[in-house]
Amino acid sequence: MDQVSSMSAFVQVVNAGSFTGAARRLEISPTSVTSRVQSFEQQLGVRLLNRTTRKVSLTEEGEAFYERCSRILAELAEVESLAGALQAKPNGTLRLNADIRLAHVIAPLVGEYAALYPEISCELIVAETLGDMVEEKFDLAIFAGPLRDCSLISRRLGVARLALCAAPAYLAVHGSPEHPRDLAARNCLDLVGSLAVSHWRFAGKDGEHAVDVAGNLRSNSIEGLRAGALAGQGICLLPLSCVADDLARGMLVRLLPGYDAAPRIIHALYPSGRHLATRIRSFLDFMIERLRESGPAAPQAARAGEIVTSIERRPSARGFTPSRPAPAHRMDFTGVGALVAAGRERCQGVRMAG
Repeated sequence: MDQVSSMSAFVQVVNAGSFTGAARRLEISPTSVTSRVQSFEQQLGVRLLNRTTRKVSLTEEGEAFYERCSRILAELAEVESLAGALQAKPNGTLRLNADIRLAHVIAPLVGEYAALYPEISCELIVAETLGDMVEEKFDLAIFAGPLRDCSLISRRLGVARLALCAAPAYLAVHGSPEHPRDLAARNCLDLVGSLAVSHWRFAGKDGEHAVDVAGNLRSNSIEGLRAGALAGQGICLLPLSCVADDLARGMLVRLLPGYDAAPRIIHALYPSGRHLATRIRSFLDFMIERLRESGPAAPQAARAGEIVTSIERRPSARGFTPSRPAPAHRMDFTGVGALVAAGRERCQGVRMAG
């Protein structure tokens, strides 16, 4: 006899307080309930229930088995619910908190996702810092750079490639830098951060370089920095997708071609222990697909799509994917479409992959 059916009959007898009550809940005959419970006791080799003409009570062994069987059945029900959710069509409201520096990337993709799933309503709130996800009822937060909240699970979405550039007018007066260290003496336009002095990092044939830069314009707006650079105010380090057209038209000139600026890693964050709704899973998979990695492979322990918590390593199933292909996105951002693995490691700063 099916062990799950026998286990369910046993638990329902305890919950209902009788075989007849359990039969009503399971929509089977009392005889079938009795047969299943007896079969379960025979399989275990212990007596689980004390039966009298008036009531049914648990034996000492039955109490221990009841607690365990209840948990097992609850987990099975959760797995079935999750499987159904993965096959269901995404719907409802998707509430997102995004880094204001990523707004120009995230906003078009949110619009593209909404077009794929018209039954989903999207709310995109951009901010300089991460809000309280539980209190403000955010489904996901999308941020770039270092993270510090150990209570959140982080899933790597992709990597933003950066371009160091300046207007020809600025270069005509100050000349082009030949090495990253030359930037310390230039007017560098930078994003607002927690430090008064910013550190730009580069890698070239002669190794890695971290340069302290400063300038007369700092802003939390990428478009504001781009406007300053176009006006000849100084040198900027911005997402390549933001300045690609300016570079193609000669309005900005790319600098230090022999050095690659350290890319900005993009993460999706959500509270630990939360079971993700279909709309959230599908959005995560959609974002990873759109930010597909085209540059060098990510480190083995930090690939896009990986999830890290603080307990153990175990492979995870592929998430929900869009029901039909979405149009290609031209932004030069990167990620890995497949959910290659899920890892669990000790939290250091944030429980994250990449």
